[in-house]
Amino acid sequence: MILGVDLDGVCGDFSAAFREVVAEETGVPVETLPDRRQWDFAEWGIVDEEHFRRIHRTAVVEHRVFRTMPVIDGCAEVLWRLSDAGVWIRIITHRLYVNWGHQEAVADTVAWLDANGIPYRDLCFLGAKPEVEADLYVDDAPHNIEALRAAGNDVIAFAQPYNADVGGMRANDWDEVESIVLARLLDGGHVVHQRLPGLDEGPDRLRRRREP
Repeated sequence: MILGVDLDGVCGDFSAAFREVVAEETGVPVETLPDRRQWDFAEWGIVDEEHFRRIHRTAVVEHRVFRTMPVIDGCAEVLWRLSDAGVWIRIITHRLYVNWGHQEAVADTVAWLDANGIPYRDLCFLGAKPEVEADLYVDDAPHNIEALRAAGNDVIAFAQPYNADVGGMRANDWDEVESIVLARLLDGGHVVHQRLPGLDEGPDRLRRRREP
């Protein structure tokens, strides 16, 4: 079973990292920016897509937010348990959004995944997610969820304020994602593997294996 997993807003708290950059670039105290509730960041004074692209590039290239953003609670732990159970983790992200920042985006994404102990078998950088073959997806972007479902895909909407109007299958946190995926495994007749005794566990297992 292949699980297609989005990064920003699902694995990493992009909103928290981007909020710091917007505050610095606009010269306002970060605490004056309200919690993000709209997909287009309009509540933070982002006036149009060109404005967003400019600040987004600054966030990626100068502030390196893809390397430093907070990880969402439970993400690494749940993905390791799912991977141990036999789920193929496919990371799918649209991070090559603006020109002249691809090197930083790719390198910082891989560094962030490793630093936070997030397991994956594939890492795909693309915007047209319906073109990626997966049995189940986890995404937060309303337009991605709608496009994936319109193409006949099953999608777990990872709950965020800006996708509150999206119906269908939803998860409020990573524990709920785990429950849905394991139930789908069993319903599909897949074998749910158990971690073999003696093997490392936890999201830092790769780091511990590399250390002498």
